[in-house]
Amino acid sequence: MDDAVVVRDLVVERGRRRVLQGITCAVPRGTVTGLLGPSGSGKTTLMRAIVGVQTINSGTVTVLGRPAGTAQLRHRVGYLTQAPSVYADLTVRENARYFAVLQGRGRAEADRAVADVGLADAADQLVGTLSGGQRSRASLACALVGDPELVILDEPTVGQDPVLRADLWARFHAMAAAGTTLLVSSHVMDEAARCDRLLLIRDCQLVADDTPAAVRATTGADDLEEAFLRLIRASEAGREPAGGERR
Repeated sequence: MDDAVVVRDLVVERGRRRVLQGITCAVPRGTVTGLLGPSGSGKTTLMRAIVGVQTINSGTVTVLGRPAGTAQLRHRVGYLTQAPSVYADLTVRENARYFAVLQGRGRAEADRAVADVGLADAADQLVGTLSGGQRSRASLACALVGDPELVILDEPTVGQDPVLRADLWARFHAMAAAGTTLLVSSHVMDEAARCDRLLLIRDCQLVADDTPAAVRATTGADDLEEAFLRLIRASEAGREPAGGERR
């Protein structure tokens, strides 16, 4: 399987602070890859570098065979930021149709994206009157409306109730099954098991790049949160994680 995203030796600094320390990883095509890590670990910075809106100090980021941020990628990559990026004085439907026009798509695609994120009943409601979770889903609809080949989602399930979270993850996997590549960030470790592959970032460094099953096998832990804890302890100690280790 070839890769939609390839990151090599990526270093990002802000002032005197290093935000990403030599990150090397890949995102396979047609998968849901989870980007896990605590707040402030560098997840958003890595996503911004992949989208091509982050200044980098060294290293390379290749997206769909081209350098990140090149003009040819604009209609091939969808990006959902943590902060909703929709217009408060337009309805959900109007926002989606506006972004559809920017992507060269029609009203039918916009309306389908609104329905896919569970906002069909609120389609004619002003975004400014929506709850925080609904506003995030309106932004998600706008990110998906062009049927991009690669979708970058920065904590898309924050503020969603459990039923909607499950629906969104089902939608993500349906998209992946149809050939779309998704990179989904989260600081909630129980979402790791929903991913086909995992990237774990801790203190600006990549701790793991593998499947959930392989992470469990490497650490000898059935629970992914415990597996991550063992990986982190091992990286801090400068050794391989011990599969038989128990707390």
